[in-house]
Amino acid sequence: MRSLAATAALALLVAGAAHAQNNAPPYPQRPVRIIVNVSAGGGVDALARIAAQHYSTLWGQPFVVDNRTGAGGSIGVELVTKAAPDGYTLLVSSSTVITTAALKPQNYDPVRDLTAVTKLTSNPYIVCVAPQLPVNNVKELIALAKTKPGGMSFASAGIGSIVHMGAELLTVMAATPMTHVPYKGVSDAYPAVVSGQVDWMIGSPISALPFIKSNRMRGIAVTSATRSKALPELPTVAESGLPGYDVVAWFGMLAPTGTPPAVIERLQREAKRALNTPEVLRRMEIEGTDVVGNEPRVFGVEVKAEYEKWRALVKKTGMKF
Repeated sequence: MRSLAATAALALLVAGAAHAQNNAPPYPQRPVRIIVNVSAGGGVDALARIAAQHYSTLWGQPFVVDNRTGAGGSIGVELVTKAAPDGYTLLVSSSTVITTAALKPQNYDPVRDLTAVTKLTSNPYIVCVAPQLPVNNVKELIALAKTKPGGMSFASAGIGSIVHMGAELLTVMAATPMTHVPYKGVSDAYPAVVSGQVDWMIGSPISALPFIKSNRMRGIAVTSATRSKALPELPTVAESGLPGYDVVAWFGMLAPTGTPPAVIERLQREAKRALNTPEVLRRMEIEGTDVVGNEPRVFGVEVKAEYEKWRALVKKTGMKF
C-alpha cells in the first residue's frame, strides 16, 4: 500500500508540473519557421503560406515559409527532425514524406522523429487511360492486362512518387504485373498516355481533369475508399473489383517529436480555422480537394498506418529508388 508520504510527494509533483505549464510563456514568443520540402509555387507551398499568414496575423509573430528542396524532399524533412522540439520549426509536406522514407532508408524515421499536427487537405487520384484503350473501368483494365503478361504499361511522375506507389499497389492487388515507365514529372507523363505510348496512369484531379474534359484521356475510377465529391460519377477502384484499395494524396503539418502537446493542439485548431474560410474552400473545391484539419492524434494514426502500408508494398515488390 502506498505510504501517505509517497502519495503527498506525487501530488506535489503533479501540482508543480501543472503550475509550470500554466505559467509557461504564451506561444509564440519569437518568429516561427515553416519548412516546406518542395519548391515554391505548388499546392504544398500555397497551403503553408495560408497557415503562416493566419498564424502571423493572429499571434503577432512572423511565421516564415522556408522552401528547402532536394533529395526528393528528404533534406527539408531531415532539418525538421533535427530541430529543437519547441514549436518554432514546423514542416508542411505532402504524403511523399512517407513514401520516400518507405522506399529508401533515410536519416530519420517519419513516425519516430515527427509528430503529427494536422492533415490540411486530402484528395483522391484518378485512374486515367489512353483514349484508344478499349476499357471502361478498372475491372476491364485488369482483364486486358491479364491477356498481355508484362505488356501493359503505366506512367508516373517519378519513382517513389505517390502516383507511382498507388499504381504499383493496384497491380499487386490485381496480381497482374505491369511495366512502370517513370517520367520527370506530370508534364511528360500525361502526353505519353494521351499519345498511347503508355496505357494508363494515376493523376491528380487538378492536373488530369483538363485532359479528361478535352477527351484526350478517360478517367475510369478514383483511388479513394469513397467517391469524390468533385467527381461523384466516377466509381472507386475498390468498387471496380479491388476491395480495400485506398490511396489518397494529402498535405499535412508536422513538428519534431517532443513538441509540447499544447502547442501542437493550438497549431491544429488555428490551421483548421484558416482553411475553413469561404475563399479557401472555394479554391479547394475547384481543385477537387477536401479540407480536413483533423486532430493530431487522428492524423498520427493515419501517418503510421500509411507508412506501414507502403513499407509492406516496397518489401513485396522489391521496389528501389
